[in-house]
Amino acid sequence: METLLNKSEQPSVASPAHAAMHPDEWQARVQLAACYRIFVLLGWTEMIYNHITVRLPASVNGDERQFLINPFGLHYSEVTASNLVKVDALGHVLDNSRYPVNPAGFTVHSAIHAGLPDAYCVMHTHTTAGVAVACLEAGLQQTNFYSALLHDRVAYHDFEGITIHADEGPRLVSHIGDRQAVILRNHGLLAWGPTLPQTFTILWTLNRACEVQVATFAMGKARRIEDNVASRCSRDARQFDSRHGAGQDVFDALVRQIDCIDTSYRA
Repeated sequence: METLLNKSEQPSVASPAHAAMHPDEWQARVQLAACYRIFVLLGWTEMIYNHITVRLPASVNGDERQFLINPFGLHYSEVTASNLVKVDALGHVLDNSRYPVNPAGFTVHSAIHAGLPDAYCVMHTHTTAGVAVACLEAGLQQTNFYSALLHDRVAYHDFEGITIHADEGPRLVSHIGDRQAVILRNHGLLAWGPTLPQTFTILWTLNRACEVQVATFAMGKARRIEDNVASRCSRDARQFDSRHGAGQDVFDALVRQIDCIDTSYRA
């Protein structure tokens, strides 16, 4: 499980919250807040909706049943390390935050965190391309470089309405299995992983595959990539592999871009 950040992600702004907090929790908060700002940079926001969550390491509290989530009502550009909300597995606020938590968000995230032991991080988006592909009967099709990278890595879950009912959780986890890229039919995209950078890399690749598919289908019939070629592409995709950084270098580069724009997320 991820607990340490590299130098580019270390907190640079002192605050009372930082001083009173376990260093592993503060590092997780800074990295998660940076990720929210990266979503803004990429245009992956949906007003005040959607979520990125991380599970706090056992070093913080002795177990792994506490999570960080965005304060409901704030835009992603307003999220900081200190205003992220700490909740338990049921979404109950643990840190006396003045902000509420969106139940429609945490229902899905809590189910995945609880049902998949390696789900340290969960991300969910409603990008136009992602929702568009989620609405297609055939979903993501094996017709471009990025979809080939995700060959046999994508799971699907049927739309059941607004995700506020806990009984949907076990069905979602069952449909996901061990696949870290998820298309929520008629809804949007989701990714999970043992580190935040890996989760981000998977979601970026999935969203990019959807963007290219939408553009391709607007021009005409797409040429399918053969299974054996796609399988080789997926096998050779080192950006998902922990032995090759699992997206850490990509995430660090984007953090540096955010730091050039606004470091307030570190407070």
